[in-house]
Amino acid sequence: MPASCPAAPLVPGSPFFHYADGHLMAEGLALADLARQHGTPLFVYSQAALLDALAAYQRGLAGRDTLICYAMKANSTLGLLQTLVQAGCGLDIVSGGELVRALRSGVDPGHIVFSGVGKSRLEMRQALQAGIGCFNVESLAELEVLNHEALALGRQAPVSLRVNPDVDARTHPYISTGLKANKFGIAHEQALAAYRRAAALPGLRVLGIDCHIGSQITDSAPYLDALERVLDLVQALEQEGIALEHIDLGGGLGITYLDETPPAADRLLAQVLQRLDARGCRHRLLLEPGRSLVGNAGVCLTEVLYQKPGAEKNFLIIDAAMNDLPRPALYQAYHAIVPLQLDTDATPVQYEVVGPVCESGDWIGRERTLAVRTGDWLAVCSAGAYCMSMASNYNSRGRAAEVLVAGQSAQLIRQRENPDDSLGLEPPLGF
Repeated sequence: MPASCPAAPLVPGSPFFHYADGHLMAEGLALADLARQHGTPLFVYSQAALLDALAAYQRGLAGRDTLICYAMKANSTLGLLQTLVQAGCGLDIVSGGELVRALRSGVDPGHIVFSGVGKSRLEMRQALQAGIGCFNVESLAELEVLNHEALALGRQAPVSLRVNPDVDARTHPYISTGLKANKFGIAHEQALAAYRRAAALPGLRVLGIDCHIGSQITDSAPYLDALERVLDLVQALEQEGIALEHIDLGGGLGITYLDETPPAADRLLAQVLQRLDARGCRHRLLLEPGRSLVGNAGVCLTEVLYQKPGAEKNFLIIDAAMNDLPRPALYQAYHAIVPLQLDTDATPVQYEVVGPVCESGDWIGRERTLAVRTGDWLAVCSAGAYCMSMASNYNSRGRAAEVLVAGQSAQLIRQRENPDDSLGLEPPLGF
């Protein structure tokens, strides 16, 4: 970097987003060039970052009978799904819409796992007809309905029961899923009875056991505690003659947004496999990572619209908003915010970084010191997960465009929405 350039701010989580000569790069491309070509807000993903994150899981599982099913809810953009499927991933879905996207990606239907607490009868039928690999069932009532739908189609539904181990993932309460107070799964103490019922239903074929305790997990201890509780159940089930083919440990591994230090996927998996080996467990292992694959593989580019000094706070108004980046408003989440081009002359100022949506909750970053001018571009980092997939059209704002970078090439993988896209779904009043 030339001596005239100020020190580059930290771009957390991924070496594939980095500064070169004062310009923020995605792999071999300057992000400013992409902002200039496609406009903002704009999500940009690094294919190398995505595959590098997946490779850590693949290294950790080398030589074992496993299936990694990417959790689509983190980001279901088709270009990202195709990248992961082509690299060997299955897919974890939670809706009929995600089933359609999964099939469009080219994934083997037998490598699709259907999770979620509220599968409708229609969604069950669609998944059965597609020939998915497994339903992760979350209640006794769901067992009965799935059995009925499978018999009506003359099929057997492959099932795994999601067991709630009552383990605290030590994460945000909105993304904790493994406690008794959460809506997910079958209570640990009710699991044996639920498996007995599942084994007795003719429309079901019991394949495995499933556990998922939450998201953005940065401590391996809760993960391993949940594993031990699952293995206790596996042993108890086998003593009753209910043999399982696989153990599904879900996902939930966190990423670095600011200063978190989650365990590396391959190191965590080494501990998992050690526990499995100690218990003589050679079942197939399923994992459903989401955020840890895509979270730090994406950034959101945005333009500075106005600098607004205030009596108590200075506001930096950008063109990305809570409809594009809902995590700060929803979870009070932190995302690093950095300039696309380092400015040697701009004066650093502490800002509240906010969007144009008509809500006081429309903030992207609090108390951020930035040396920027009106018209500059910024990158909101660690935006690959739970941003585009949770984006909305609030204030009738079109959802952002998306670009995938591979080396020195870039491809538009989602066009920017315009008002006609949504108005086309609304017929004029006819009475």
